[in-house]
Formats: sequence, C-alpha cells, structure tokens
Amino acid sequence: MRFRIFICSVFLTLSISTFAQVIKRLDGSQIPADSLHKKIEYLMQTANVSGVAISVFNNNKSAYTETFGFADVPKKIPFQSSSVMYGASFAKTVFAYIVMQLVQEKVIDLDKPLVDYLKKPLTAYKIEGWRRGYQDLIQDNRYKVITARMCLTHTTGFPNWRWFEPDKKLKFKFDPGTRYSYSGEGLYLLQFVIEQITGKDYETISQERVFKPFNMINTSQVWQARFDDNICYGHNAKGETYELMKWKEASAGGSMSTTLADFTKFYFALISGEGLSQKIFKAMTSQQIRIRSKSQFGPLAIVDGPDNDNIDLGYGLGVGVFKTPYGRAFFKEGHDDGWGHYSVCFPDKKIAIVIMTNNDNGESIFKELLAYAIGDTFTPWQWENYVPYNQKNSKN
Repeated sequence: MRFRIFICSVFLTLSISTFAQVIKRLDGSQIPADSLHKKIEYLMQTANVSGVAISVFNNNKSAYTETFGFADVPKKIPFQSSSVMYGASFAKTVFAYIVMQLVQEKVIDLDKPLVDYLKKPLTAYKIEGWRRGYQDLIQDNRYKVITARMCLTHTTGFPNWRWFEPDKKLKFKFDPGTRYSYSGEGLYLLQFVIEQITGKDYETISQERVFKPFNMINTSQVWQARFDDNICYGHNAKGETYELMKWKEASAGGSMSTTLADFTKFYFALISGEGLSQKIFKAMTSQQIRIRSKSQFGPLAIVDGPDNDNIDLGYGLGVGVFKTPYGRAFFKEGHDDGWGHYSVCFPDKKIAIVIMTNNDNGESIFKELLAYAIGDTFTPWQWENYVPYNQKNSKN
C-alpha cells in the first residue's frame, strides 16, 4: 500500500511556527500563505513525498515556517518543527560559517597552506575511527599546497569520500586549486587542522560558536540520547524507513542532526549577517571559482559545457553561487538516502528559503516549489539532478 493515503490525516496536526498572511517573491509579487500551504500539500500527494519542512524568509526574517506529513510513515508519527532529522550536507553551511568567523578573527588565513599550522607532517598523524588519517598521501606532496580556500571551494582535488573509491584510499583526482569537485574529504581536512589550531574537537567548537549562541537546543554534530524521543526518519519512495545513522564522531562534511526550528534560527543568523562582517559575508557568498561541469556528480561532473553560463554558476566559500536579474544568490543542498534538502538566499532582495524533506522523492518537487514559493526559476536543478516528479513519470 502506498503511503500517500496517510498524508491527509496528518495535515490538521501541523506544527505552525510562523504563518504570515502573504509571502513576497523575487519579482515583487505576493502569494497568500495559505496558497503555499495548499501547493505543498498538492506536491506531496502528487510526487508521493512523506514529509516536508520549510521556512521562507522575507526581509531576512521568517515569514512562513511549517512542517507537513510524517516523521515516521509506518508509525504515522507527524513531522513537527521539533522532529530531529539528519541535516546531511546542510552541516557544511554551519562549518563554512564557523571557518569564516575564524578567518575574521585571523585565527586562520584562507590562503596559507594548512600544513603550516600543524606541529608535525600531516601524514604522521594517527587518526582513529571512520575518519582515518593521511598515510595514503605519503608519496604525493601535493597535499602540502592545500589551503582553507581550496577546501571551502571544493578544489582540493580530493574525491567526495575515500570510501567511494574502489580501493577505499584517499588520492588526488586532479591538482589542487585547478577544478571544482565536491569533496567532503577536503572539508574534513580543514576541520582536522582547525581542531589542531584550537585544541578543541569540532562538536565543542560547533556548540560554542553556533548551537548555544543561537539556542539550537536540538542540534548536534554527534547523536544525543535525548534525540531518541523525537526522531524523524528518512524514507524510500515507498514510504519505508531507512536505518537511522547516529553519528558518534563529528564531521564537518555531514554528521549534524537538527530540526526545522533550529536550522531556521541558524539560517536567519547567517542571512542577517550576525557574527560576520559585511565584507566577510560577501566574500563567503560570492564566486571564488567558476563551475562549468554539466552535473555536480556522476560522469558528467568532469564534462564541461555552457549549460549554466546564463547564471554564471560558481562556488563561494562553503556555498554554491549564481547570478540572477535580482542579484547574486547562494545555495547549499543536503542529500542522502531518504533525505533531500535545499536552501537558497538572494541577499539583495532579502528573500530566502529552506526546504528539508525526508523522502527519496523529496527533491523531485524542488523546481516547482522554488518557483511558486519565492519565484526562483534560476536554481540549476538539472546540475543538481533535481529531476521534477512529472518528468520522472513521463519516462516511466
């Protein structure tokens, strides 16, 4: 039995945090908040999405914050703003924000080789746990030129994760600084160096610099036992739950658990410039490197083309960037089995949106939802592989 038949029963139990009367879009037009509510209901039913959490920002303030559907489809547990979900690569935005604070405080320089901050050679460190060390690079000195800027712009030359490689070893796919290629390994290297500089583990750093200051009480880089009472599961296309990964080691690349309520607090702080100077914020959210690949992942990630020349697609310091008639935009996505998240902000218009879904079908509604909610028709959905649900159906 398909899970969509249960969705309607939960709409009356939604957790409403913010429900403005109207929502302003990029072109200056407005839509009633209840029409967005109905649009999301329609998209969920049509695309078979188990749960959606969304925050829309007007004038950099939350104008609409809402959850829909189920946190646990088999048990029919409603998705609420306090449901603890896997943040996936939304964690990278938090990390970038922390790094830019450290840059602002001159704790770390964006262009100084990271090895210069270490007390011994990088390959000499023994690192326990899933993260492992850097002994695989002992015969390749290219790691010595990697900088924080390269890590944040995904130009280290590392693969996304070493365990995706056939031999499970860390290696360079190309010379550092020469090409964009999404890499969690690059961010973890920067995390490791920052931990050495500060003498603190990344969970402690995150709590001190982000989670506690912004009162994100249900967010952590490692799983907390108290989260067990309010779990949001990821689901496959049939509405079946995936096994939940309860991270024991903090990873800047994606170990964070969070809630819609908490992440909305962080995103508000980010886009309103709290904790960062205007100069630092603009550097973070402006193009550092051009991206011309036809896709972010897969075989087409190494094939260049003009597909996104019209939006001047690129990467800033920890976030993707593109240009529009309404000024620059910056975005960050999150993806894993059962999870599809996307955030995008248009600083000049002070309009932004955060979308979090707990279903493999979630990303299939992004294109239509972005266009309807804020008038964003510029997000490179093809590059992101956000194939719309109606196009998927037409291929079947």
